[in-house]
Amino acid sequence: MKISTLGRHLREGIRSMLRNGWMTFASLSSIGISLFILGVFVLLTTNVNYIAEHVESQVEIHVYLNLDIEDSEVSRIQNSIGSMPEVDRITFVHKDEGLEILKQSIGEEWVEGFEGDTNPLPHAFTVQVKEPEQVGMVAEKIYGLNDLFDPPPIDEVNYGEETVEDLFALSNFINRVGLVIVVGLAITAMFLIANTIRLTIMARRREIGIMKLVGATNGFIRWPFFVEGAIVGFIGAVIPLAVLLIGYDRITNSPRDNLSFMAMINLRPLEDIAVPLSALLIGLGVLIGVTGTLMSVRKHLKV
Repeated sequence: MKISTLGRHLREGIRSMLRNGWMTFASLSSIGISLFILGVFVLLTTNVNYIAEHVESQVEIHVYLNLDIEDSEVSRIQNSIGSMPEVDRITFVHKDEGLEILKQSIGEEWVEGFEGDTNPLPHAFTVQVKEPEQVGMVAEKIYGLNDLFDPPPIDEVNYGEETVEDLFALSNFINRVGLVIVVGLAITAMFLIANTIRLTIMARRREIGIMKLVGATNGFIRWPFFVEGAIVGFIGAVIPLAVLLIGYDRITNSPRDNLSFMAMINLRPLEDIAVPLSALLIGLGVLIGVTGTLMSVRKHLKV
């Protein structure tokens, strides 16, 4: 395609947008609102997954042994747990070490006098698994070792079951809901643009007929409409993208009280999100604009 021809298509597309001001505004609003909601869900889903990954990397299984367990049994249990293929690392926590950790957590005055033989804490193991999704299954396998020993050496196996499973469920729910909303908003915006272009074509039937009489091809006539759809989609994506990036930057860089909710969670840095989010929204906006135009041209451009 010649540069002069491309320039003509661009001018005609812009002229058509300005000529149909209210319909163009309706299309821009539809795309802008749709992509803004889409962007919010993308940011929400991204950060939920980011937090989930952070939590998953810190998921540990705590295995507490019975108080009357023999020292010889401790090594056998450690070997049994360490030989599981799902286990990445196992660390033995002596009850005296556990007492020191407890002192640092709640203060030495609360555990004063619990030294040596009066230490009420059991020996324990800290177990890390290779795949966080396997933590529940590994915990059950570890507790199942009680069936191999007499008497059963393991008193309790804890990995924060409710918190971990709730986090996985929330992440899956947001991903599924976000996908449904994205598809619904994209289809809605696409049909609105198609109707806008259809009205534009109907208003220019006479002009199109004259162009056909002087030898214009179908492609030559259609291109300005494709350019118009692409420009509408691009502008409709840039506006919500700017709002989202500015808002997200202020949220991530705003001063935080140490006791506030925002201080307790880690959000993905803006520099990790800006480029992928920009590519997604702008690409989707242009795609919706062009696809909506294509739908309208196929159905309503009779040349």
